[in-house]
Amino acid sequence: MKKIEAIIKPHRLDEVMGQLRQAGVTGMTISDVKGFGRTGGRREVYRGSAYFVDVIPKVRIEILIKDEMLHDVVALIAEAARTGKIGDGKIFVSTIDDAIRIRTDEHGEAAL
Repeated sequence: MKKIEAIIKPHRLDEVMGQLRQAGVTGMTISDVKGFGRTGGRREVYRGSAYFVDVIPKVRIEILIKDEMLHDVVALIAEAARTGKIGDGKIFVSTIDDAIRIRTDEHGEAAL
């Protein structure tokens, strides 16, 4: 099993979720997060005063999938989240040793 964490721009969330559902992803966790990368933040103006925002709002999507779905799901997220501009986000992949569905005590891929 693999865990995919994707940090994307908030306005791309609906597109990414729609594509994941069509690909057969049956569950995901979505969190509002803030952070910065190479851009380091941005300058904004509010009521005529300029100020620097050092963390940018993003959305984190976490998905557990079967190994054979990995490349398709990663490609799908990258395509749906891509705007071609700085700050499109990142995708992280890690291996999961086990998953347990608490209600039924199912283990492994059966718990997904």
